[in-house]
Amino acid sequence: MDVNAAVAAAAAIAGVLTGVIAVLAFRWSERDQKRPTRSSLHTDPMLPPGVDTVLSVLRSSAVVLDEADAVVKASSAAYALGLVRGGKLSVEPMLQMARDTRRDGEIRQVELDLPRRGTGRGEALAVSARVAPLGSRLVLLLVEDLTEARRIEAVRRDFVANVSHELKTPVGALSLLSEAVMDASEDPEAVLRFAGRMQIEATRLTNLVQELIDLSRVQNDDPLEDAEPVRVDELVAEAIDRCRHQAGAKQITMASGGTAELHVWGNRGQLAAALGNLVENAVNYSPARTRVGIAARQVTAPGGDHIEVAVTDQGIGISEKDKERVFERFYRVDPARSRATGGTGLGLAIVKHVAASHGGEVTVWSSEGQGSTFTLRLPEAGAARDRAHQHPDLDDEAGASPDPSPYEPLPAPEVLP
Repeated sequence: MDVNAAVAAAAAIAGVLTGVIAVLAFRWSERDQKRPTRSSLHTDPMLPPGVDTVLSVLRSSAVVLDEADAVVKASSAAYALGLVRGGKLSVEPMLQMARDTRRDGEIRQVELDLPRRGTGRGEALAVSARVAPLGSRLVLLLVEDLTEARRIEAVRRDFVANVSHELKTPVGALSLLSEAVMDASEDPEAVLRFAGRMQIEATRLTNLVQELIDLSRVQNDDPLEDAEPVRVDELVAEAIDRCRHQAGAKQITMASGGTAELHVWGNRGQLAAALGNLVENAVNYSPARTRVGIAARQVTAPGGDHIEVAVTDQGIGISEKDKERVFERFYRVDPARSRATGGTGLGLAIVKHVAASHGGEVTVWSSEGQGSTFTLRLPEAGAARDRAHQHPDLDDEAGASPDPSPYEPLPAPEVLP
C-alpha cells in the first residue's frame, strides 16, 4: 500500500510539473510570435485606431516615432531607403524635425539629398520629408522619393535648352541671309549665292521640326495599337531607297543581304523611320567610295525568337566614351560633320524609342577608323509567318532562292552608280 501510494504521488507530481512546463512554453511561444521583425511592420498599441491601415496604403515611406524618438512603426519602404536602422531614425535632419514638431506641434517639410545605400559612387537620393504630430505623444514622418522626378525634370530642362539652341541657329542664319539678299539686290550672283544658303538653312529647320514631331510621336503613341506584320526586306528596301541620292553623290555602295521572309510585328511607319535613320547615319558618316551593308537574320532567344537588322559602315567609327551617349537627344559624335550633312542629333534617339516601344533594343559596335555596326533587335512576328503562307500576296515571287546564311550578302547586291 505504501509503495503504491508513493508511486501515485510521484505520478501526480510529474503531471503537475508537465502541465506547468506546457503552460510556460505556450506563453513563451505567444510572446515570441508577437515580437516584431524587421520584415514586418512594427505596430504598437499606442497608435490611434485606423492609423496603421491608412499608413499601409500610402505610397510614401512612413515612420512613426514616440516621445523617446524610438520607432513605433516603419514601413518596408522606410527600411529600403535606409531611414530606419536598429529601431532608430538614422537621418539626423529628419530626427531634429521630429523633435521640433513634438515640441511645438507645427507641421514641417524639407527636401534633402541622402546618400544612396549600397553604392560607393556618391550618388544622392533626393527625398521630400514631411513631419506632423500624431496624437499627443507620437510624430508621423512621411518621406517621398523625388529622385526619378528630378531626373525627368532635368531631362526636360536640357531638352528645352537644346531645342531652343538648335532652332535658334537656322532661324538666325535665315534672318542674316535675308538681310544680305536685300543689301545685294543689285548683284545677281550674290543674290543667288545667298538664296542657296537660305534654302539649305530652311531645309535644316524643316528637318529639325519634323524630327521633333517624330520624336514626340514615338514617345507618346502606342505603336502596337496599329500594329501589323511587317516584312523586314521591305523595310530594308525602303531605307535604301531613302538614301539613294546621298549614297550616289558619294559613290557609296549599298548592299542588302541576310535571311529573307522575315517579319516583325509593329507600326510600319515607325519601323521604317528607325531603320531609315540608321542607314542614313551610315551613309552620312562614311567616306566616299566605301560600302554600307544591311543584313537581317533570325536569332533564337529564351523569351522568343528575335529579328536582328544590322547596318554596317566603313566610316569614322565611334570612341568608347561616345558610344555611351550616341542615343541621347541632340548628341553628335562629330558636330561639324553633322551640320555639314544637315543632321539634327535626333535620329538615333528616335531609333532607341521605336525599338523600346516595340519590345526590342538597339545596340552599337564600333571601332575608331574601322566603322560601326548598329543592330536593331525586334521580336519576331510568329503569327505573321503563318499568315504569309496562307496569303500569296505576302510571298516573294515564285522561284525565290533559299535563304542565305545570316549577314551574308546576297549574290547580286544592289550597287549604286
